[in-house]
Amino acid sequence: MTTPPHTPNTPAPPSAAYPTAPPSAPYTPAHPNAPYNAPNTPAHPNDDVQPRSSRRAGRSRGRSRGRKGEDDTRETGHTEPVWRRLAGLALVALVAGVAGWGFHRVFPGAELLRAVVPAAVAPALVAALTWRRPLWLALTLNLVLWLAGTIPLYGGLEPTLLADVVNAWQALLTTLLPAQPDPELLVLVHTLVWAAATIGAETLARTRTRIAAAVPALLVYGVALLLGVDGEGSNLPVAAVLLVLVAALALVRDGRPPVWLLAGIPAAAALAALALVVGPLLPIAAQPYNPRDDADLPPPVRVDSVSPLDRVSAWLQIPDRELFTVKADEPLNWRLAVLDRYDGVRWTSDARFQPTGGRVPRGEWTGRTETVRQEVTFEGLPGTWLPAAERPEQVGGVRGLVVDPASGALLAGVKPAKGFRYEVTSRVPEPTKEELLAATPVRDPALTAFPEGPQERLFRRLAQQATKGADVPIKQAYRLQSYLRTNAAYDVTAPPGHSLKGLEFFLQTTHRGTSEQFASTFALMARTLGLPSRVVVGFRPGEESGGVYHVKSGHVLAWAEIKFDKLGWQAFYPTPGRSGAKDDHDVVSSAIQESEELENEFGKDGAEQSQSSQPQAIGQSEEPASGLSPWLIAAVVGGVLVVGYAGVAAGLPWWRRRARRRAPGPKSRVLGAWRQTCDDLGLSGRYALTAEDVITLSAGSNGHADPRTHLQDEISNHLRPLADISNFVRYAPDTVTEAAATTAWRHSDAIRRAVRTRTPVTTRLRNRLLLRR
Repeated sequence: MTTPPHTPNTPAPPSAAYPTAPPSAPYTPAHPNAPYNAPNTPAHPNDDVQPRSSRRAGRSRGRSRGRKGEDDTRETGHTEPVWRRLAGLALVALVAGVAGWGFHRVFPGAELLRAVVPAAVAPALVAALTWRRPLWLALTLNLVLWLAGTIPLYGGLEPTLLADVVNAWQALLTTLLPAQPDPELLVLVHTLVWAAATIGAETLARTRTRIAAAVPALLVYGVALLLGVDGEGSNLPVAAVLLVLVAALALVRDGRPPVWLLAGIPAAAALAALALVVGPLLPIAAQPYNPRDDADLPPPVRVDSVSPLDRVSAWLQIPDRELFTVKADEPLNWRLAVLDRYDGVRWTSDARFQPTGGRVPRGEWTGRTETVRQEVTFEGLPGTWLPAAERPEQVGGVRGLVVDPASGALLAGVKPAKGFRYEVTSRVPEPTKEELLAATPVRDPALTAFPEGPQERLFRRLAQQATKGADVPIKQAYRLQSYLRTNAAYDVTAPPGHSLKGLEFFLQTTHRGTSEQFASTFALMARTLGLPSRVVVGFRPGEESGGVYHVKSGHVLAWAEIKFDKLGWQAFYPTPGRSGAKDDHDVVSSAIQESEELENEFGKDGAEQSQSSQPQAIGQSEEPASGLSPWLIAAVVGGVLVVGYAGVAAGLPWWRRRARRRAPGPKSRVLGAWRQTCDDLGLSGRYALTAEDVITLSAGSNGHADPRTHLQDEISNHLRPLADISNFVRYAPDTVTEAAATTAWRHSDAIRRAVRTRTPVTTRLRNRLLLRR
């Protein structure tokens, strides 16, 4: 009998690529598109031979009954074990919680956990219970639970909850870190983490994506990085943990065996450890972008109805009233308020107070300092100003603390009661003689403004007379200080007030006053010389007893300060002692002695020193900074990472296909061709499907049949013989030949070309970048 010729549309008989089946079961396809079902050979190792309709009915009944260890089949046909879904939800909750912990630079302490833990855990539990239910039900439950979760933060239902959520970010941008763990601020973290956990959990439960569920939490971590730029500590360990958790999530969602977790997680941990070492070395880590630099600070506000400067004369009339005590290692002046604006009647403050959890930003001075720790206890000090040595660095024990970053002035949120106690750590500047001689005043019109009036001519004339012959700013300030100390007397009975009229009367008539008049006059006379000045109200150290200084109302003192470039604010004491020219106060006496020594230095070789020190003060002798811009380095590093990821996304599929094609043995190469085809058709991990199942799923993978039927026919024509070869290999692996492997890969390559033709370029690019098979 003559064998009919083989037509192009007829699959090659099994003998052409691999040994034939037993004679009792010859392979004779009835039609080119008919599926292959050997009489005694099941299409799947675990399925009996039965009509396709029966198999579908059996699978439907299996879904209705459910299976041990597996969830129901999704609409996509994907079956996921219960442990993988639960493990994925647990990882999503961990990623959201760790991202929320990134706010530890904003809110250090256990209070942050009260906002983060329930927000990360509750959405994962909701997703585990409602993944078969409509999405609107899960979102509604999350909204109700979020509202319930705010009750422990506020201690009850808060009517301003939504307003706090909207305004918290702006409040944090105007807060000096660390921030107070107030509910009005913590609610922002609570909401962000809850939203990230909800989106991530629902994405994981309702889609087949790998790491998309972690993206919202990573965005929350980015917000934490921005808001925590000024905070203490580092977020690099948090980033390392996030990297390990995301890697674990990708492995769990990829359907890999559990043994992959044992290998993949340590590899991710090693990469995270490398990032911990390399991260601090990057230049961008030293000067990150700080959004607080662009935030609008709150406007200046009047702190008390009565200025501390207005209280000076009243306090001096009752000098034995104890105001507060200070436990410190050495005596210092305790500054209370800083006043830098003058309107012709009174000195006020232009401070822009910002909330803080205790940290006070450093001032302009970056030279040598002495650390002084104080413990202050209120006894009868009125108002909300908090005394401390200049310059405060850390404050503890004050709820609702606000601070002016420019002056370092401190305020309590509420008026402190008697017995109120707090701790302060100050860094007292200790400039050298050379640094003082080289000081040049800053240019700030607001600090040299003089109110309009006829008194300006008087103040300027007297200032020029007092500083005649002084050719450098620091010498002018010392001459002006000496002039007032020697030409007027200290008198606690002098009329109070510091208006221009009152100061004019002080200069021309009485020549007597308290530190209120001396400090005000000095500051205004300095302004006529172009020296930026302000007035400070504080106290002398007080009476020492057992290491504790008892500060009474009679120890009140006002002094003036002038701002120099790089040196910052330098104090001057124009008020003489009670005896006239000398002061009975150790701190002031030492300052006056130092100023007199510097004046003598000017007298010896002032011209030479001023000429040699001036260029250094304005920075002409400094070498320009060199090196690459941190932003350029960051851009290069980011570009390298993007290119590296693109290389991995482009090379990984090629490497996987190459490894399958070159696998050892023809059996492995045939099965590799079948797996490659399933991957190309979007059926990754479902290598045991029959050819008919694969054809049906590939034809309707987008919800409808492919309109280009010729492409679908081409896929079917190559898919059926490839499935036949794959099924034969499963039952007769020892008789597979090299020709069978070559034929299998020929069909697989043809299917791959057809799939690429029918798949839009944008879809292929997106799948490649997301590492989807």
